[in-house]
Amino acid sequence: MKLIIQIPCYNEAETLEIALNDLPKHIDGIDTIEYLIINDGSKDATVEVARNWGVNYVVNFSNNRGLAHGFMAGLDACLRNGADIIVNTDADNQYVAADIEKLVKPILEGKSDIVIGARPIDETKHFSPTKKKLQHFGSWVVQKASNTDIPDAPSGFRAYSRDAAMKLNVTNDYTYTLETIVQAGRNRIGQTSVPIRTNDELRPSRLFSSMMGYVKKSMMTIIRAYLMYEPLKTFSLLALLPSLVGIIVVIRFLVYVFMGNSAGHIQSLILGCTLLIMGFMTFMIGLVSDLLAKNRKLIEDIEFHARKMDYDGVKVREDK
Repeated sequence: MKLIIQIPCYNEAETLEIALNDLPKHIDGIDTIEYLIINDGSKDATVEVARNWGVNYVVNFSNNRGLAHGFMAGLDACLRNGADIIVNTDADNQYVAADIEKLVKPILEGKSDIVIGARPIDETKHFSPTKKKLQHFGSWVVQKASNTDIPDAPSGFRAYSRDAAMKLNVTNDYTYTLETIVQAGRNRIGQTSVPIRTNDELRPSRLFSSMMGYVKKSMMTIIRAYLMYEPLKTFSLLALLPSLVGIIVVIRFLVYVFMGNSAGHIQSLILGCTLLIMGFMTFMIGLVSDLLAKNRKLIEDIEFHARKMDYDGVKVREDK
């Protein structure tokens, strides 16, 4: 059983060695532990620090491509190098590395395919009251969108089984954390969470420049992910309002017609018909989107089997 711990990095020379030194060298049930960094276009000595420390693999981007691209590139490299379990953590040593054992335990026991570390948000001193409330609200929204009970959706401290990693697809350029939970929940990939600890802050977060910017990007990511998997339900609900208002307006016009007093109310008929057409067109968009979602599901299944043949072929050759 091989575990590869991956760390996305962007100008992390000052903190990376601290994070690497805390990583576990042995975990019960794991035969081999290896380490990988994703250098997301760093301009400092991040790669030199990693190589001097002795990481096994380095994935290099010539320019900064963002956390989502880095995460997926890391998964690809881990799978190609025979990982049975992949753990993702941060280069700023935000998470207590000893808790990696907690993350991999449900996977080793066959109880889950994805395990997400739940931070003690309310007890984290460097989180402002506003950020704590937004973290809880964002996680609640993700729970509803993904039909899961993950309490800390933005947490980047997580473990993936080999099969789960091969099934993931991140389409946004911002972050993988929210989209992958929605995707796994809607595809019924087993996921759970375990309580974890955090260290004192070594540097401010670089994921967002302002709280409102973070909220806006996160909400758009959640909405897009949900639309990918529940388009018919979403557009049906959107079609409901104009359709109901249109029906009421048309009924009002018909009442005037039966009363012989329809003169001067033709605007109601025009408005009602326009609203009904809007509702019908919105519903039709939902139907087309639902067909596209079914095709997406087929493509994901094909991609999973293609990845499995590719990655498992590499793993078999390595085992030999």
